[in-house]
Amino acid sequence: MCEPLSVGVHACRRANVGPETNVLVMGAGPIGLVTMLSARAFGSSRIVIVDVDDHRLSVIKQLGADKTVKISTSLNDVPTEVEQIKTAMGVAIDISFDCVGFTKTMSTALSATSSGGKVCLVGLGHTEMTLPIAPAAIRFGFSQKEVEEAFETSAHGGTVIKVMFNL
Repeated sequence: MCEPLSVGVHACRRANVGPETNVLVMGAGPIGLVTMLSARAFGSSRIVIVDVDDHRLSVIKQLGADKTVKISTSLNDVPTEVEQIKTAMGVAIDISFDCVGFTKTMSTALSATSSGGKVCLVGLGHTEMTLPIAPAAIRFGFSQKEVEEAFETSAHGGTVIKVMFNL
């Protein structure tokens, strides 16, 4: 049991799960379970678990998931299921853990995670995946603080600005 639990602890540590972190876990199997337990131990305030199996979802709910969402195996269902996941979470998803490692689960995690959030691949179900990067890239943005830092850098004539204008 220590080896799987170490996987969950490592994933949560790498993702910087902490108090008030809202976590989505794709997969209610052993790795999803230990990731959920680790996220809770790290202080996660809200955890939603997603799986295709009713029995696994029932068990993981009893073990501490705040909400569970049953999904299909079809990529065509991702948009509808993302809305169900967001509704179940009730707040923005800060970190998603894909503990399954299929194209479907990673696509769902990428689409469900809020702008500026993190998506961590924990499970490796397939050796190859085709990922739709557009949903994640489209939500890329910068903060007001970053705009202010950019103006501050340009006002001081930093090397980065000189290089940009000399190209």
